[in-house]
Amino acid sequence: MDKLQVKGVGIEVQRLAGSAGLPLAPIIFLHEGLGSVAMWREWPGQVCNETGRAGIVYSRRGYGQSDSIPDVRGAGRLAPDYMHREALEELPALLAALDITSPVLLGHSDGATIALLHASRFPVTACVVMAPHVIVEDLSVQSIAQARDAYGSGNLRERLGRYHADVDCAFWQWNDIWLSPAFRDFDIRAECRRIQAPVLAIQGQEDPYGTLRQIQEIAPRGRFEKLVLPQCGHSPHRDQPDRTRQRIAQFLAALP
Repeated sequence: MDKLQVKGVGIEVQRLAGSAGLPLAPIIFLHEGLGSVAMWREWPGQVCNETGRAGIVYSRRGYGQSDSIPDVRGAGRLAPDYMHREALEELPALLAALDITSPVLLGHSDGATIALLHASRFPVTACVVMAPHVIVEDLSVQSIAQARDAYGSGNLRERLGRYHADVDCAFWQWNDIWLSPAFRDFDIRAECRRIQAPVLAIQGQEDPYGTLRQIQEIAPRGRFEKLVLPQCGHSPHRDQPDRTRQRIAQFLAALP
């Protein structure tokens, strides 16, 4: 684990080895709205082992052990286009610092949305998205409001504190913008239609943060596969880790 300086910001990065001698594009793991390197646990390493690909797991600014955002509820508050900026400015800068071109993007939730946005404008080998957000649904807003209540009066803050150096920054930068009226118009379906790389979209049938519209309306130009998991919530890699990993490996093995 190390910190990489990207545009003057320290970004927590974990590098995972692939199979020696295989010239395969590495996998970039993009975490959820409250995620971090540590919250992925051992699953990215298992994906890399099964696919033979190297991997990069990183925490976005304000998450995990990456540098915090000053005054995140004031002058540092995120704008409604924060995922566009992550996809089109911050992620390209990270990839340049790592000397990586055309990676495989594997994202969860907010990270999946960032992966789709990046793939709509930059070359990628493939895009794997778990529980992405392409539109804002009432269901999503209701669940995120419940998370705010759990953070203020439950044990959510304590649980998240195990994974973030600045837990308040990690939580509020995500929660405040999602619950702002300005974010209700967030819609990236037009961007998704520009994606030419192969896309695999995975979602649980019991996802409390979005309906199946979130993967049904991606509609990229190229190869598109969907996997709907019964008895699965918002985190396929935690709720059904083996089946999710195996399906991703199968999808990547079929790439030219």
